[in-house]
Amino acid sequence: MNTFVYKARDLRGVPATGELEGDSRLAVAAELRSKGFTVVEINEKKAESTFSTSFSDFKRIKAKHLTVFSRQLATMISSGLALLRALHILENQTQNAKLKAIISEVSSDVEGGTALSDSLEKHPNVFSRLYVSMVRAGETGGMLDETMNRIANQLEAEDSLRRAVRSAMVYPLLIAAFALLVLTAMVMFIIPIFSKMYADLGSQLPLLTRLMVSLSNTMRSIYGLVIAVAIGGAIYGLVQLKKSPQGTAAWDRFKLHIPLGIGEIIRKLAMARFSRTLSTLISSGVPILQAIDITSETAGNTVVANTMNEVRVSVKEGRPMSEQLGKSKVFPAMVTQMIAVGEETGALDTMLTKIADFYEDEVNASVKALTSILEPIMMIGVGALVGVIVISLYLPIFNLLETVK
Repeated sequence: MNTFVYKARDLRGVPATGELEGDSRLAVAAELRSKGFTVVEINEKKAESTFSTSFSDFKRIKAKHLTVFSRQLATMISSGLALLRALHILENQTQNAKLKAIISEVSSDVEGGTALSDSLEKHPNVFSRLYVSMVRAGETGGMLDETMNRIANQLEAEDSLRRAVRSAMVYPLLIAAFALLVLTAMVMFIIPIFSKMYADLGSQLPLLTRLMVSLSNTMRSIYGLVIAVAIGGAIYGLVQLKKSPQGTAAWDRFKLHIPLGIGEIIRKLAMARFSRTLSTLISSGVPILQAIDITSETAGNTVVANTMNEVRVSVKEGRPMSEQLGKSKVFPAMVTQMIAVGEETGALDTMLTKIADFYEDEVNASVKALTSILEPIMMIGVGALVGVIVISLYLPIFNLLETVK
């Protein structure tokens, strides 16, 4: 006999769940009906190993999975399906194991009378405060389907921007990694071969060659291990320092001033995220003070977050948002002026959307321009380093030829 998990309702319509053993679903359904239950759903309980259960806990829920979930839920609700039935359908067709389990829990909570936003709030690692607040506003305003579509659009825009930046930086990072690998191999394995050959000559080697041989000997000795451990410890210390509030604030300030246009790209990314998030929250009906508070939490940069906290205080005192933003050195004048126009015309969400579109396009263009500059610079740098090593290895041979002549 197999074990089946059922969902049913008793004669008063009260939901009931549990497990029953039976030869088939039909047998379990017949037994439930004989007890006066109306069958809602019956599924066979599958045995799951401890390893697979623990392994699924480590699976990430990607933005695209949440986007599909939000978009499909919006479509089903707008088509007239009850929320609970829509959740059951999504639970059955979702491929991601972790998201499937979470939807099941959310479905059970909703079936028990819990609001969707409250049940989503129980999973903060998956559904951010931004997500939950927008769902709660949609429930309150009776436009949950529109809100879920806005959430899906927000997730798609953020994921698209993130992928554009990552894909643009892949090639320069590959060049850097390959260069480091080649240089390490030459210092560790090629130079020692030439060093043994030159030792038999008995003459003094050129300065550049002696420096390279000394570097190779150091890296191959115990001192090389000590240096590697020291570098690793320093990197680990910096990472831990960055996790502290003071370290995070210092790092976020530094990022905005990185040369070669990188700092400017980071600033534009922050502006795009700020504008898109605040626009989505306001258009979903979230109160302005709460929207500003959530935007500061999801800014991704403490400099922007601190400015938003100051804006919140200013707005709470009755002053316009643009007034406090104009005092900040982070927000460009264009952003401040467009927000001021949006506040005056009552179309703040529309104006913020235009700002977000503009800066997302700016980020894409800036990243492409940066990579077009970085690639030749890195290629020249790699070639120069390899050239120095090769010249240092062949200098003794050239000096020997001159002596023979």
